[in-house]
Amino acid sequence: MNEEFEILVFQANPEAKGERLDKWLSSVSQLSRTHIQKLLEEDMISCDDKQRAASYKLKGTETIVVQLPEPEILDLIPEEMPLDIRYEDEHLMVLNKPRHLVVHPAVGNWTGTLVNGLLAHTPHWPGINGVMRPGIVHRLDKDTSGLMVVAKTEPAQIRLSEQIRLRQAKRLYLTLTWGNWSDTKGAIDAPIGRHPKNRQKMAVVANGKEAHSDFEVLLSFPHVDFLKVQLQSGRTHQIRVHMAYLNHPVVGDSLYGTRPIPMQLEGQALHAYRLGFNHPATGQWMEFTADPPEDFLVALDQLGYSWAKGENTLDFHFIDGPDPVK
Repeated sequence: MNEEFEILVFQANPEAKGERLDKWLSSVSQLSRTHIQKLLEEDMISCDDKQRAASYKLKGTETIVVQLPEPEILDLIPEEMPLDIRYEDEHLMVLNKPRHLVVHPAVGNWTGTLVNGLLAHTPHWPGINGVMRPGIVHRLDKDTSGLMVVAKTEPAQIRLSEQIRLRQAKRLYLTLTWGNWSDTKGAIDAPIGRHPKNRQKMAVVANGKEAHSDFEVLLSFPHVDFLKVQLQSGRTHQIRVHMAYLNHPVVGDSLYGTRPIPMQLEGQALHAYRLGFNHPATGQWMEFTADPPEDFLVALDQLGYSWAKGENTLDFHFIDGPDPVK
């Protein structure tokens, strides 16, 4: 065995009989199934000294040896930037992302992203799926501000991602939309996929992925409503697409709504205000809030609602109730 690898040894027990190798290993090692499947493909895992496929069904007697390479270093430049960190421990970080900040590097945005800033804040991130990097559990659009949780370990990323997938974590947004809604609250179930003609946009399409948004109108003004929206799924541009689909696009959204803005907004009026989840290590329910950016608050003031004076007069809790989902 190569001395540069960490060696992990697992003994299958009778209760494991019939289970897939990758699934069982994930449950006992805290490595993700994706990472385990990659290691299996690279012949870094032996099962009774033999190479097995991820789908191999255990007999319950095998000795499984995992050669775990040192995590690869993410080939990105750490960049110092101010981070509005609301909570941090050895497992995770909760931060308030400003508008105009891209979360993850991609073509056209290899620098100046949140990940670049996180790498500068904490130089030694642990390996997540074999790569030393921050664990982005969920993203916010470049021009959406608000709360995000970032995993600092692979087990934390797995558990937080599972909470989002199972709709146990809660995410509540505040937004201004054009027009006055006929219903003061409701649910939007409309599948979202890539726009058939404009590949830069998403759209409600028949063959899209399931997408569910709950909304409640907080205040109505001439031509504009102030809403809270709770995500039950997390599709790309979900709130923006759902609002535009119902002819109530987000104010300031240059991609899905092209109306001139009568307020002094620096971008779209969409902010991730409240975030709740069970701590991935302790199971304790944690809940955070972050006020909208200053220009959003100025726009509200111009419409006739003073955030500083009137915050307690409105219900900014989760739509499905304040109690945590266990």
